[in-house]
Amino acid sequence: MMNIVLLEPEIPANTGNIGRTCVATGTRLHLIEPLGFQINEKALKRAGLDYWDKLEVFVYSDYQDFLEKNPDALGKMYFATTKAHKVYSDVSYEPGCYLMFGKESAGIPEEILVENEDRCVRIPMWGDIRSLNLSNSAAIVLYEALRQNGFERLALNGQLHRLHWKEENSDQ
Repeated sequence: MMNIVLLEPEIPANTGNIGRTCVATGTRLHLIEPLGFQINEKALKRAGLDYWDKLEVFVYSDYQDFLEKNPDALGKMYFATTKAHKVYSDVSYEPGCYLMFGKESAGIPEEILVENEDRCVRIPMWGDIRSLNLSNSAAIVLYEALRQNGFERLALNGQLHRLHWKEENSDQ
């Protein structure tokens, strides 16, 4: 099971959207305080729609608390930052890895980044844009990690509600 780690998230809608992505992919969500919102805030639940109760979410008082409660995380964690040398698609994500994203206004503190330089990854962008939306960034990196691991346990085929795909009918 993959893990998304949000370090001091500030915007409830982004966290709610990430929570919904986590539910859709069977991914755990780890929130490291301080949070810029309350977990029960309406905007957070609205962004996650009716999925929030299905989310496996953990809250930690700070980064050290997260590391103490997840001792295997540091060796399996990737740090998403616009400052990285490596592109997110150029690393090999192991099953059960942790994908960390920083707060919207400042990203992951540089003290953490320099200690983990070889595990920092970036999403390529055009020009001088500061960064992508946090929930979009989390989805991009998470789906690459899931793709590399064969989309384990995820539905790979969809079905129409009222009609049938032609391929299904040709077998009959």
